[in-house]
Amino acid sequence: MARFTGSLWKKSRRLGISLTGTGKELAKRPYAPGQHGANQRRKISEYGLQQQEKQKLRFMYGLNERQFRTLFAEAGKMKGIHGENFMVLLESRLDNLVYRLGLARTRRQARQLVNHGHITVDGRRVDIPSYRVKPSQVISVREKARNLDIIKEAIEVNNFVPDYLTFDADKLEGVYTRLPERAELPAEINEALIVEFYSR
Repeated sequence: MARFTGSLWKKSRRLGISLTGTGKELAKRPYAPGQHGANQRRKISEYGLQQQEKQKLRFMYGLNERQFRTLFAEAGKMKGIHGENFMVLLESRLDNLVYRLGLARTRRQARQLVNHGHITVDGRRVDIPSYRVKPSQVISVREKARNLDIIKEAIEVNNFVPDYLTFDADKLEGVYTRLPERAELPAEINEALIVEFYSR
């Protein structure tokens, strides 16, 4: 299954969650798109809820179904709570951490920066968005990309970097200091429903 490339705004309104991370999609019309969006009162089945939660998380991090399922299976082999491990693996992706550092305004922008070779990890260029960053690794913007408008604009509006990262705005460099705790990850996701979905 291909990665979703359609309107994230419509998808956000349908799922009731900001998939871009900006919250703008829900500010004007916080209901599903379409003629009857504001008046929908359908009761969703247990399976429907589980599937909706899975879609929320998949679209939020921008993965296709195969990537999502593979990562989920890997999380199940780790010690600890399956759903929480899964969230931490998603959060450790390079494109996501570029977004969390405020070098891009959305994860989609962050993925482009990585794809186009503008990002290094420990001084080495990495152009794979799914690259898993390990604690203590350094994420930087390459010298020739430091003046990109997309990065400058993102840094101007970003004023929050999570506690598991440190960021030096002058060097355009951040460190993934430690794995995040569940309380630091998206509160609007109920990962237990996703575990139930795949356990059917």
